[in-house]
Amino acid sequence: MEWKITDGLTDYDEAIAFMEARVADIAAGEADECIWLLEHPALYTAGTSAKVEDLKDPDRFPVYTSKRGGEYTYHGPGQRIAYVMLDLNKRGRDVRKFVKQLENWVIAALAEFNVTGQIRDGRVGVWVQRDDKPLTPAGEKAEDKVAAIGLRLRKWVSFHGISINVEPDLSHFSGIVPCGISNHGVTSLVDLGLPVAMDDVDNALRKTFAEVFGPSGAD
Repeated sequence: MEWKITDGLTDYDEAIAFMEARVADIAAGEADECIWLLEHPALYTAGTSAKVEDLKDPDRFPVYTSKRGGEYTYHGPGQRIAYVMLDLNKRGRDVRKFVKQLENWVIAALAEFNVTGQIRDGRVGVWVQRDDKPLTPAGEKAEDKVAAIGLRLRKWVSFHGISINVEPDLSHFSGIVPCGISNHGVTSLVDLGLPVAMDDVDNALRKTFAEVFGPSGAD
């Protein structure tokens, strides 16, 4: 499997074109699986379940229609995107299991920084409890989203993937209702008080991948 890491900011359309071509080659048995780590310039994407009313500030950043699952999300500098091009024909054609593996991968990577990521029914993504924030009106601990997941499958090969907030401008999320969830916040590793760099996150993702998905093969 290839690990591809791109410095700087990658144009969204260029990323989609690469994934489309790579997925076709993987499905045809002509290319290895690939994990691509990158950052995008500031933009919003609309998944297949996006609601128009959840785009609160359509003129703030470019808005891209995406064929991945999910609703509106934000991508931008300081956010690590991991595009996941894996062949589920070889890994078992079980979408629920695959999504769970992606969630567990994020949780395992966050644990490298002593962050406890959690999953919540009805709320896509990975969440952290905020002991430093007031309790909710229901008397529960506040929870903020630290990572998002959105997928597409073609011929049982995955693309799109996960995003982890390392140090993005969190105010940029205010232009949308992230993933259609309006009663919870968004956080990042740096917002949680961790001086984590992008390289640290990359190392954590690479270290924990095999624990969740099995041996990753050659780089």
